[in-house]
Amino acid sequence: MNQKLAMVIDSAKCMDCKACVAACKQANGVARGQWRNWIKEAVPPLENGKLGRGHFQPGACMHCDEPTCVSACPTGATYKNATDGSVVIDPKLCIGCGNCIPSCPYGARFRDPVKRIADKCTYCPERRAAGLAPACVDTCPTKARVFGDINDPESEAAKLLAANQGRVVRVIAKLSGKEWDTKPNMYYIASTAPEGWAVQPVNPLSFDAFAQVVAPLVKYAVGLSGLGVLVMLGRQLMTSGSAPAAGGKEDGHDAR
Repeated sequence: MNQKLAMVIDSAKCMDCKACVAACKQANGVARGQWRNWIKEAVPPLENGKLGRGHFQPGACMHCDEPTCVSACPTGATYKNATDGSVVIDPKLCIGCGNCIPSCPYGARFRDPVKRIADKCTYCPERRAAGLAPACVDTCPTKARVFGDINDPESEAAKLLAANQGRVVRVIAKLSGKEWDTKPNMYYIASTAPEGWAVQPVNPLSFDAFAQVVAPLVKYAVGLSGLGVLVMLGRQLMTSGSAPAAGGKEDGHDAR
C-alpha cells in the first residue's frame, strides 16, 4: 500500500509562538517576505463584556487528494506524487506563470522572487530522507502538529485520527452555499477556527487547451537542454584527448 502523508493538528494546543513558521523558513531557505506556512487567528468572542479565549490555527499546503493546482499547471510541473500522496512542484518544468497560485483555495502558493518559480510547503523531503519530521512539526513546543503516513495504522498521525473518529474537521472552501472540497490532507482535532477563510479556486477553462500545447513543449525543451549538456561534455572530452602535451610541438613549430 502506498503512503498517504498528512498533517493532524490539535489547534487548541497552538499558542501562536510562530516557531513553526520560523523553523520552516530557516530549514527551506524561503525567500524574504514569503512564507510556506502560517498561523491564523480567530476573533476572540465577547463574553459578559470581556474578550473570551482566542483560538489559533496552524496551516500550510494541504496536499489535497484532488488538488486544483495540478489541473491549473500548464506544464505538468505540479503533480500528485503517487508514492506518498504529496503535491510536488518540479522546478525544472515550472515556468513561473503563476496560474497555480489563485487556483489554490488556501493561498498556500507563491512565486519565489529569486528563483522565479512557484513555491509552497513540501513536507521537508530532505529532513524526511534523514529520518526527521518536517521542521514545523519538530520545532512545535506544544506538539500541536503531528505528521505521518495515515495509511500506516502504527503511525502517530493514524493513531491520533483513529482516536478521534467523528471529531475531525477540515477547512473546506464554501461560497454562496457551494462547496469546493479538494479533499485536503490537513486534519484538525475536535474543532478549529477560523473556518470560512478558504476561497473559490480560480482555474480559467481556456487554460486547459493552453496546457495541452505548453506541457509537451516545456518537457521537450528540458530534454534538449540535457542533450546539449551531453554534447558539450563530449566535445570537451574529445578536445582534451587530442590536445598536445605541454612543451610539445604543434604543426611543426615549437610550442614556445
